[in-house]
Amino acid sequence: MAEQLVSVERRGDVAIVRFDRGGNLNAFNQALILELTRVARGFHDDLETRAVVLTGRGDAFSAGIDLKERATRDDDAESDLALREVYYRGVKLCQAWEDMPQITVAAIEGMAVGAGVALPLALDWRVMSRAAFLYVPEVKIGINLQWGALPRLVSMVGSARAKRICILCERMDAQGALDWGLVDELADAGSAVEVATRLAEQAASMPPVATRMVKEAVNALSGALHKVGGYADADQSALTSATRDARAASASFVKG
Repeated sequence: MAEQLVSVERRGDVAIVRFDRGGNLNAFNQALILELTRVARGFHDDLETRAVVLTGRGDAFSAGIDLKERATRDDDAESDLALREVYYRGVKLCQAWEDMPQITVAAIEGMAVGAGVALPLALDWRVMSRAAFLYVPEVKIGINLQWGALPRLVSMVGSARAKRICILCERMDAQGALDWGLVDELADAGSAVEVATRLAEQAASMPPVATRMVKEAVNALSGALHKVGGYADADQSALTSATRDARAASASFVKG
């Protein structure tokens, strides 16, 4: 029997989705990516749930992609086409969450790194613990930011700040994330889920048809060029991962 990595708790018309690998700083492996995608798609035709909160472990929302699994990804693939499908799983995960008709709120405790930043960017709102931090280290390990995250990031903070976040790979504390518009509300340590749930309940109390229509309209307007801007980012990641610079940088990052 496969290990359960994702659970769904129902609180009236609000659902709380928790993902927990039980270790590894909650890093995304392929099983977790596929399970979170399946759960998100399960809400697409759900007419009862009005809002969804997504959260990780209390000590770490997610440390990003599992680098140990990533190191063997190319060798484990049965074909080039199968490998490309693996690279695009993160893109499909974020798209599945962005396309959910419900209002979605991320609750971030601890660290959100790399892919752990990319996924919350696909949600409607983000609540972050004052003790948490964001960190996008992809360039430091020689690859580009993918999962369709870059266009979303540019839309939120503008081009100059997006470049600084991605190229300088600086850790950002909660107040900085709020000031730059990456998160919408701060919470005391340990209470991000509680605050996010209150926000979700407020959204769930609004007339459902109008709420969904406004969400869809805003997403259509703000994300009109997102698929163009993020086109082939997974292919670019596969390409950059194969360079000597990236292999050396990745090895150094893991050791550090």
